[in-house]
Amino acid sequence: MNGSKARITALGVYVPEEKLTNDDLEKMIDTSDEWIFQRTGIKERRIAGKDEYASQLAFRAVENLVERYKKELHDVDGIIVATSTADHAFPSVAAQVQHHFHIPATGAFDINAVCAGFTYALHLANTMVTSGVHKKILVIATETLSKVTDFTDRTTCILFGDGASALLVEYNPDQPSFWGVHMGTMGEGGGHLYRTALADSIHGKALNTSGKMVQNGREVYKWATRTLPEGIEELLRKSNVRAEDIDWFIPHSANMRMIESICQKSGFPLEKTLTSMKLFGNTSAASIPLALNGGVEEAKVKAGDTLLLYGFGGGLTHLGLIVKWNVEEPAY
Repeated sequence: MNGSKARITALGVYVPEEKLTNDDLEKMIDTSDEWIFQRTGIKERRIAGKDEYASQLAFRAVENLVERYKKELHDVDGIIVATSTADHAFPSVAAQVQHHFHIPATGAFDINAVCAGFTYALHLANTMVTSGVHKKILVIATETLSKVTDFTDRTTCILFGDGASALLVEYNPDQPSFWGVHMGTMGEGGGHLYRTALADSIHGKALNTSGKMVQNGREVYKWATRTLPEGIEELLRKSNVRAEDIDWFIPHSANMRMIESICQKSGFPLEKTLTSMKLFGNTSAASIPLALNGGVEEAKVKAGDTLLLYGFGGGLTHLGLIVKWNVEEPAY
C-alpha cells in the first residue's frame, strides 16, 4: 500500500440545472444526435448559468458532501481544488471555498492538470496526509468548460460540459484508501490541447489567442490510447495488483470511442468501466468523480471495492491511482 495513511471518507457532487442536448446542438451547428453519439457516447451536458462559476459549483458539491455524510468542515486543514476554469487568475477557487465555509485554519490552493486534475489532487492529498502534517483535506474538482468552449467549432463544442465534485481525505493508518500511483507527462504534446492566456506560442508554434479551448482530437486520441494502456500496466505492476483484482475501472470520461480502445488494449471489460460522458459530456477534472458517484448511487460501487482511477489530458499529462473504496454508505 506504499505506506499510505489516508482514507477517502466522503463524496459530494453538483451539476448545473441547464441541459444542452445533442438535439439542441443540431440547431446551432452542422451536426446530428446520431453523429455525436456514435463518435463520443455523449447525449447531453450540463451548462453553468451566465453568472455561475467554478467556485459556486464547488460550493454546491461541498454542501452535497456535508448533507450526505454529515461531515464537519471546521477542522479541515487543507483545501485542494483541481480546475482549469477558475473564476479568476487569482484569488484561487480554494481560497473562495475557505471563505464561503468559514473554515478557520487551513491551507488552500488550486492545481491545473486539466483532465488529470482530479487524480493529481487526490494523490497530493494522500501524500500530505500520509506525511503526518495534515489530518483532513478537502479535494474538489470543478469545471465550467462551457465558458471557454468555441461553439462555432463543431469538433470540440459537442464534447464539453460543466460540473463539480468534492471528497474528504482523512488520516486513517488502519484503513488507507491509496494502494498505488503512476504518473507521467509528455510536454511536447502541449500544442495539441490548449487555451491561451498570456503567451501566444507553445514550443515556438503560434497559437489561436481567442482564449477558447483548441484541440487536435486525432493527436490527443493517439496519445491517450497509446499511453494509458502502458500506464495501467505499470501502475498494476508497481502496486502488485492484478487486473482481475480491479472491481471498477474509472478513466477520465473524454470520449467513449477512446475509452473502448483503452479498455480493449488493457483487458478491462466495458461492463466493469464507469463513465460520466453520456449525461454530462467531458467535464475535465470533474468527470472521474461524477462517474464514481454514479456508480455509488446505482449501488455498483460498494465498500471494499478496488478502483483504478486514471486521469489524462492537457499537458499532455496523466496520473493513475489504485484506490480501495472504504467510504461508508451516505447518511441519507
